[in-house]
Amino acid sequence: MATAILALNAGSSSIKFALFHQQDASGAQRIAHGELEGITTHPHFCATAADGTVLVDRTWPRPDTGADPHQGPVGSLIDWVASHLGDVPLVGVGHRVVHGGPDFIAPVRITPDVLARLDALTPFAPLHQPASLGPIRALTALHPDLPQVACFDTAFHHTMPATATRLALPDAYGRKGVRRYGFHGLSYEYIASCLPGLSPRLAAGRTLVAHLGNGASLCAMQAGRSIETTMGFSVLDGLVMGTRCGQLDPGVILYMLRAEKLDVAGIEDVLYRQSGLLGLSGVSSDMRDLQERAAGNDGARQALEMFTYRLVQQAGSMVAVLGGLDGLVFTAGIGEHDAPIRAAACARLSWLGLRLDAAANAAHAPVISTPDSAVEVRVIPTDEESMIRRHVADCLAGE
Repeated sequence: MATAILALNAGSSSIKFALFHQQDASGAQRIAHGELEGITTHPHFCATAADGTVLVDRTWPRPDTGADPHQGPVGSLIDWVASHLGDVPLVGVGHRVVHGGPDFIAPVRITPDVLARLDALTPFAPLHQPASLGPIRALTALHPDLPQVACFDTAFHHTMPATATRLALPDAYGRKGVRRYGFHGLSYEYIASCLPGLSPRLAAGRTLVAHLGNGASLCAMQAGRSIETTMGFSVLDGLVMGTRCGQLDPGVILYMLRAEKLDVAGIEDVLYRQSGLLGLSGVSSDMRDLQERAAGNDGARQALEMFTYRLVQQAGSMVAVLGGLDGLVFTAGIGEHDAPIRAAACARLSWLGLRLDAAANAAHAPVISTPDSAVEVRVIPTDEESMIRRHVADCLAGE
């Protein structure tokens, strides 16, 4: 008998989703995907079939002040899913949860106790954790008997050694959970799951995966396990991102406090929403827009240069931790679709013996290195929703 699983990937004001049919435990078929946008302002729901057919496109009025903004849109999504599935039962919903803290290192069935423990992690991810938990609460209220599974963006990095996770702060902070966690774990886990079938050499060897999107990070994998990553305690660390600063001297925060008299909210706004490519260029956080403007706009050109510089700089530190490099994988929006960024990064990594096939790179081919390259370079589309679906199926099968 066919069943269905819904995967939800929540952001600050939107929820991406994918709906899967499962015939048995051996596999699944994505039958629809879409997004709920503007949840806290003017909700917009769109869904598309696997063949590209638009299945639904609708909006709602602005939510009532004080009401849970997720309940209306999430309830409508579940109602639409039930109508679309017909006689096929929805057996579970999986959620991408940004932070699992030190204890949640594997997907888990959501219970009131689990939800309370995840809510207690909000100080570690104050902008992202509430967004992750909002759809869970809405579904719990609307459909309390529907199984829900939390899948953590931090879990994949639990294999990092203690020397990689500790911060050089008084030990009391470590005991409170203040340490390096790493993020984008569902994306990295998906790439790791693909490598054995695509390149056994990279699956067993030293591979650097570059998840480059509006949020960006690197993960150093040894035999498919994370041993280092560029994001640390928060999603602010590491690479230059769309509107986030990336690696920053903590003294800058002290300067903002003392000299500019900014409060926590003001500093948070600068670091999360005004920095990165937007702050450097002064015109846009979108890499495509910056590429178009670069020829005639110094800010756009400098933003691209800084993005590539930090990418290569931190790739070097990952290679040092790995003790060499067998493969480089580009994934996520920029990694999958921006040939000039890939070319610029690979050119500056040529000292590793990396040789780029320019034609293959321009065509976004699966393998973009030359046959004689010492480092195999691949482009692998990520699929966090499929990873969530797998975790839901495994959790339900284990009950």
